[in-house]
Amino acid sequence: QVQLVESGGGLVQAGRSLRLSCTASGGTFSSYAMGWFRQAPGKDREFVATISYSGSSTYYADSVKGRFTISRDNAKNTVFLQMDSLKPEDTAVYYCAAERFWGVLVTTQGGYDYWGQGTQVTVSS
Repeated sequence: QVQLVESGGGLVQAGRSLRLSCTASGGTFSSYAMGWFRQAPGKDREFVATISYSGSSTYYADSVKGRFTISRDNAKNTVFLQMDSLKPEDTAVYYCAAERFWGVLVTTQGGYDYWGQGTQVTVSS
């Protein structure tokens, strides 16, 4: 069974940066596509970013393009989300997810097989 554990969330002022990490255990991390999603209070969970198994391809939601960067270190079984120029509307619980079959970019929640427990990001104005 694959386990995903997020870390790095917290409270930050608008315009500042945070880096989230998600470490996997129990599976073959280097073959998984990985993704980040977020859920704000009272809203549905939404796609943020995804990265292919090798890290050679990435894709972002329009709302974060140019501000967030997804990356991975397969030697450390970890995927990162660097969040710059944060805005109050980025406030949400952020979840990482793993897709184990295809290893390519996935933007829909249903395409993922494993999920972390989430980490809270709060951006104050």
